[in-house]
Amino acid sequence: MAVLSDSENQARFLSEALPYMQRYEDQSVVIKYGGNAMGDESLAQAFARDVALLKQSGVNPVVVHGGGPQIGAMLDRMGIKSRFENGLRVTDQKTVEIVEMVLAGSINKQIVTMINAEGERAIGLCGKDGNLVYARKAEKKVIDPESNIERILDLGFVGEIDEVDRTVLDILATSATIPVIAPVAPDRNGQTYNINADTFAGGIAGALDAKRLLFLTDVPGVMDKDGNVIKELSVSEAKAMIADGTISGGMIPKVETCLFAIEQGVEGVVIVNGKVPHAVLLEVFTEHGAGTLIVK
Repeated sequence: MAVLSDSENQARFLSEALPYMQRYEDQSVVIKYGGNAMGDESLAQAFARDVALLKQSGVNPVVVHGGGPQIGAMLDRMGIKSRFENGLRVTDQKTVEIVEMVLAGSINKQIVTMINAEGERAIGLCGKDGNLVYARKAEKKVIDPESNIERILDLGFVGEIDEVDRTVLDILATSATIPVIAPVAPDRNGQTYNINADTFAGGIAGALDAKRLLFLTDVPGVMDKDGNVIKELSVSEAKAMIADGTISGGMIPKVETCLFAIEQGVEGVVIVNGKVPHAVLLEVFTEHGAGTLIVK
């Protein structure tokens, strides 16, 4: 068998990608970006190139990003000690100010700069801009191990999505601009809340009736009991795998977030390994994708 040159491989990829480009034309694809890919310069550049190419191919990409490690590092530098309840960070007023500074400031602008460097026009936003997202205080219920009584944890200024107004995103979609959104939003009284980036991405994708929501993670996808990546799951199959223990540990909240996004109206949600270069393009523009697709 003849060995194909790099140019021949590229031509074959573009030829195979054409039907998928047509499938996603003018469709919204929301990408939750964070974790290992964010901390690796070469992967970050590949990600920015992928997002730029999606836009050039007629797709409407929307990036939602996290930044937990960077927030922790800044809190340490500022001498602010974090307090945790059941493994969750309690966010007081000083902490939420740092969260907003890091997420909506430095991290957001780094991602915007990288995408702009690839020849596209990106703009940084958070939930406060254009009344994009209103938040409400999150309620986390836990069982007290001593009394076995359910109680609600007070996590301070940790929020949940109350409402999404897609007006600004619709305007940007028609102006060749890529939104890059930090998961910070106000409540109706103007108080700032930090929202889990996965949940935030799900809410944005649902409001946009997105064709796809991609979660870039540090795992290849959902595994079966033999350790093989499952290419596609229905909602009912995913719930059954949680119930029988096939999906366990840290994968449970990832899959539950996928199910939440589908409930919000997203057509399909994909768990993708963000450590694979060009994982976004492989998922969107190839037949077999690059992770686990969950559909309704």
